[in-house]
Amino acid sequence: MQYETIAVATDPRGIARVTLNRPDKHNAMNARMIAELTSAAEALRGDADVRVVVLAGEGRSFCAGGDLGWMREQAEKDRAGKMSEARALAGMLGAWNALPKPVIGRVQGAAYGGGIGLIAVCDIAVASEGAKFALTETRLGLIPATIGPFVVRKLGEAFARQVFFNGKPFGPDFALRSGLIAGTATDDMLDGAVEAEVAAFLQCAPGAVADAKALCLRLGGPDPLDQAEMTAGALADRWETAEAQAGIAAFFARETPPWRTE
Repeated sequence: MQYETIAVATDPRGIARVTLNRPDKHNAMNARMIAELTSAAEALRGDADVRVVVLAGEGRSFCAGGDLGWMREQAEKDRAGKMSEARALAGMLGAWNALPKPVIGRVQGAAYGGGIGLIAVCDIAVASEGAKFALTETRLGLIPATIGPFVVRKLGEAFARQVFFNGKPFGPDFALRSGLIAGTATDDMLDGAVEAEVAAFLQCAPGAVADAKALCLRLGGPDPLDQAEMTAGALADRWETAEAQAGIAAFFARETPPWRTE
């Protein structure tokens, strides 16, 4: 299948590499990328030849969150339209979270907002030592609602409270301590670190890996998708506030929102 915003390739060992492929936009997500990531997850689920999936980003960044154009489109939609977009994002993350193959994230550069959501649905993520992370939604008057169930489940409430609603950037050290990532590497060693994670799975029975992952997900608590409707509603409510409208307007105009103080 041909994609516009991602690239998918599988090597002879059964390692599928899915690459976010909008480097000029720092791999920011839009509606098409969300749809294509959903389609890719469905195809990988049914491909018996694929044993491990590597999720990566082309260029300087892993994923800088939501695309500006996509955010403009959301701002112009009515409540039903905003909730539909949120459901699509939740569905994509849910499909990747439940993929019956191990998913290894290769993270470099910026991982903001929805980019952290993508890392949260990886089983193992390895980041470059210079990677930068942030959940910046509250700076715009919004909330990290759709990605929230996946992020909070990954980090746990205690770690999530430290970064979930203050917009504060954090680095690989915090990401490692919180469990968002499993390891770090220098830029020139990042591919080698990912390959080491891949190699471990190639020593395991694929069916057993799939069943063990499914069991791990069940033991870990409720499926984050069970909260998708609630989070879509919470995000739609937030979009409708005067605060969010002021924040988004300031963002588009490259101005300072009214609540920000130096």
